[in-house]
Amino acid sequence: MTKTMNTDSTTNRIWIYDTTLRDGSQREGMSLSIEDKLRIAHRLDRLGVPFIEGGWPGANPKDVQFFWRLQEEPLQNAQAVAFCSTRRPGKTAAEDPMLQPILSAGTRWVTIFGKSWDLHVIEGLNTTLEENLEMIRDTIEFLRSQGRQVIYDAEHWFDGYKHNPTYALKTLETAIAAGAEWIVFCDTNGGTLPHEISQITSTVIQTLRQNTDIPINFGIHTHNDAETAVANALTAVLEGVRMVQGTINGYGERCGNANLCSLIPNLQLKLGYDCIDPSHLVKLTETSRYISEVANLAPDDHAAFVGLSAFAHKGGIHVSAVQRNPLTYEHLQPELIGNKRRIVVSDQAGMSNILAKAATFGIDLNKKDPKCRQILEKLKELENQGYQFEAAEASFELLMHEAVGDRQTFFEIKGFHVHCEQLEGMTNVLATVKVAVNGKNILEAAEGNGPVSALDAALRKALVNFYPALADFQLTDYKVRILDGGAGTSAKTRVLVESSNGQQRWTTVGVSTNIIEASYQAVVEGLEYGLILQTQGKEVVTLS
Repeated sequence: MTKTMNTDSTTNRIWIYDTTLRDGSQREGMSLSIEDKLRIAHRLDRLGVPFIEGGWPGANPKDVQFFWRLQEEPLQNAQAVAFCSTRRPGKTAAEDPMLQPILSAGTRWVTIFGKSWDLHVIEGLNTTLEENLEMIRDTIEFLRSQGRQVIYDAEHWFDGYKHNPTYALKTLETAIAAGAEWIVFCDTNGGTLPHEISQITSTVIQTLRQNTDIPINFGIHTHNDAETAVANALTAVLEGVRMVQGTINGYGERCGNANLCSLIPNLQLKLGYDCIDPSHLVKLTETSRYISEVANLAPDDHAAFVGLSAFAHKGGIHVSAVQRNPLTYEHLQPELIGNKRRIVVSDQAGMSNILAKAATFGIDLNKKDPKCRQILEKLKELENQGYQFEAAEASFELLMHEAVGDRQTFFEIKGFHVHCEQLEGMTNVLATVKVAVNGKNILEAAEGNGPVSALDAALRKALVNFYPALADFQLTDYKVRILDGGAGTSAKTRVLVESSNGQQRWTTVGVSTNIIEASYQAVVEGLEYGLILQTQGKEVVTLS
């Protein structure tokens, strides 16, 4: 058994309940191994989340093994929670084999969901309304008799209440009388709007507290099908709920669950509630990106609070104002949640963008330096040709270093050749590169599963003896954009290449009417920038 915690509702405390490992993993295209789940659980534990729902023991072997492993590698602060439904119709909870793996999971807390909507009882469970009430009562009483503390998730609560409020209330009264310590209102279909959440939550909390002397704690669980999950959860808190269930990055089935990365800072920094320790809040951005990496899902750069672009400033007027006073275009300090301000450069940039970006790169420039004007004009010229530096800051940093005359030269490209041959339905690609290092010419060849792969392999092969760190570099993303579709196969293309050394990542760009040449430009700059990171110890976007 894990540690206990005092969950009495107080005016200012909000209990965050994370269901990334269960509800979040139901997102289409998301699959977590046992090791993935353990890594995420321990990272959430370090963030300070008090409840971490690990899955449904017995529903699949992975969840059973996860809880076993968690007993060997216990959480230090959070409560692990097992999840299950009420017992089946027609048998007692003690007889239902579905509940035995829940007990074996060894968690003190168990979350049980039951039916609130009479439509689901009759058509989904194919049973009577009275039997559904008995299933709720029997399941909770059984788990309480086994020493478990119970959170009751009222599934489809808002739809059920709107359809048959009298019966929906009976389900909650039954759960409370049976010993559930938390009653959670679930907007399972995600279609309820904030004004409905407010009205129903307020009315029901008042009604239940008038009808019973038993202390009741209330929670909220919202889905994002109407794009209002976060707003709905905030509204419910304002009406008196004290547990908020959600997932990191809003992962979840269909359109996802309420995003804890937005809920936590909104609740804590804007509404003044106590969710997690402020010293842990600064880990929120890092946790968001770490979990996206473990889940093998690209981070949402435009996510509120934790996104790479959440505090990015592009327009020259904005940049100038933010540098004088960040409050002009920022709703809070990004450092409070572990993010940081970024100045973006593009064809909309002004001198303020160039100076701010130079400062972040450690380049000493001032407004009167003619190099500032030269960099700005070069930027606009290249963006007019199709380059895009706001998504390729590594390339822009190299450009700035070149303009001020301190760009390091690690190698010089003399030429390259790519040969593709198709035999018996198989395509063989061979790339040859010629580079110069320290005045010495090197010719190398390598095969790959495509021209970019072969060129990258040949270039690394030529350089790795001089720069062993290249062995740890990887191409982690490759994006191609056609810039002038009307030109057909002669169209100019823009290639963005993301590289990584296992701890950091950076993006470079290439543009050409020849897609291989554009790719090669981006790959070469990616390797060059990686070597700068290696030699100067520069810090860019971290992966963990």
